[in-house]
Amino acid sequence: MPSKTYAVLIADVMKSRTRADLRGLLGKKLAAISRRHLRRKLIQLPYSVTAGDEFQTVTRNLPSLPLVIQELRTALRPLSLRIGVGVGKVPGRIQSPVNRLGGEAFQFARRAIENIKTGNHFKFQVLTSFVSRHEEFNKTINLIYGLHDTLVLKITARQWETIEAFLGTRTLEQTARRLKLDPSTVSRNLKRGYYWQVTETVHVAGSLIRRTFC
Repeated sequence: MPSKTYAVLIADVMKSRTRADLRGLLGKKLAAISRRHLRRKLIQLPYSVTAGDEFQTVTRNLPSLPLVIQELRTALRPLSLRIGVGVGKVPGRIQSPVNRLGGEAFQFARRAIENIKTGNHFKFQVLTSFVSRHEEFNKTINLIYGLHDTLVLKITARQWETIEAFLGTRTLEQTARRLKLDPSTVSRNLKRGYYWQVTETVHVAGSLIRRTFC
């Protein structure tokens, strides 16, 4: 059977044993974000829990991976995620259940999530890892996300709330009305929550992926 280039995303919930409500909360949030991402054709299959605190999906829309990662981190709060992405071949037809699929992209994604857990990339904590056949791409995008994740780890719960609301409205005034805050407070929360740096990462990383694989 022919193989095509896909990205496989594997994510797991950090400190999952401290949450008694994990299964219900994770299932509800994944169902909502799956509908949104399938409708916008960002993913091929709905997010599927493949272990107690782990879920997976597959996509051919490679340049949108940074946006998918950003929206997953925001939509699944207060859950914190480690996200491993493998880019490579997946043989055969892409169909559910995702845990019955296999191939190079799945092997790379598993290696990526293990790189996060074992600290293989850097001497500082990271939340995101990419693995592909392209070593220069791997080095570049993992450095981008290493620096990006350093900022993400500093975002407070209140700042995440503001970011999520702003992503749903895209204006300071509407976000302020939704959160019952002053527009100046919304603006300050976005800046202190590194929203503009995180958004720039989405654009730059997406462009790098497009130039490498598309």
